[in-house]
Amino acid sequence: MSLSTTGLPFDDIRNLVEAMPGPDLEAVAAVKARDAQLTKPAGSLGRLEKIVEWLAAWQGQPKPRVTRPLVAVFAGNHGIAKKGVSAFPPEVTAQMVENFAAGGAAVNQLCIAYDLGLKVFELALEMPTGDISEEDAFDEAACAATMAFGMEAISGGTDLLCIGEMGIANTTVASAIYYALFGGTAADWVGPGTGVAGAALEKKRQLVEQAVQRCGGPGVMDPLEVLRRLGGREIAAMAGVILAARMQQVPVIIDGFVASSAAAILYSMDESALDHCLFAHGSAEPSHQRAVELMAGDPLLNLGMRLGEGSGAAIAAGIVKAAALTHSGMATFGDAGVSGQDSAE
Repeated sequence: MSLSTTGLPFDDIRNLVEAMPGPDLEAVAAVKARDAQLTKPAGSLGRLEKIVEWLAAWQGQPKPRVTRPLVAVFAGNHGIAKKGVSAFPPEVTAQMVENFAAGGAAVNQLCIAYDLGLKVFELALEMPTGDISEEDAFDEAACAATMAFGMEAISGGTDLLCIGEMGIANTTVASAIYYALFGGTAADWVGPGTGVAGAALEKKRQLVEQAVQRCGGPGVMDPLEVLRRLGGREIAAMAGVILAARMQQVPVIIDGFVASSAAAILYSMDESALDHCLFAHGSAEPSHQRAVELMAGDPLLNLGMRLGEGSGAAIAAGIVKAAALTHSGMATFGDAGVSGQDSAE
């Protein structure tokens, strides 16, 4: 990918993708060396050991820790919600933001359980993006500005970022993004979301087909154009913060179906763009697993969840915190006076 010279708003985004730092391999080597001396059989903690290596690679720390984890939830509204693609009305987005603020949502309880910070970012809920079945979601300047707003979400500092979202109709928007990026058919990507079925589900599929065909069909648009024409504010903000986290050495945990669609934009720009990310879980939304596999991901959990709002990412963060603590806090064979494997008869 070459640097753009057009001077358009997306140029800065493309330039950041070009400049993404790679993993800290020295930190990974240090983790592996310490792991070999810990009071356990080699490999006995399975994927937890790989999680520690991943943390080290992207924090740039030979002894990674998670002391300031953050769940960032982005909320946006969508013009296509008025077409009846969700089991809930558009007003629910703002109502749920109020519920987050009052501490009454599922993610609030999960953050308490795992000692995670929580920030909710409300993105112009009174101004839904365009109905993507009929018009573009927003123009390039507005899309780039929303990505930039998302980038600021970690300005207060964090060492592990979990991203989630809230937005009535955003599974419709995410389905359109996947279809435009990865091809197939609309039916391959459209699922029940909040619980639509029957004629409502068929209508949802038709509208996703209409939206993508309006833009020329699958596989023809630049990924940032897919985001601009078919996306939403919360999805653009999540794409922005994923990229900002990469630039600032912050590992990221991606939540479910909608959050993963933001990741898909960056992956389609550069297949290494998500190396600092962990997919939290395989959502119950039928096509989520397929999307993650197309992005070479391996979800940490499979709990049958499809709530969104960062709920799966919060649970995964608890596991990541546990992995980091087992590595940093466990004694070595020498520390504990325990005979190592090579000394056993």
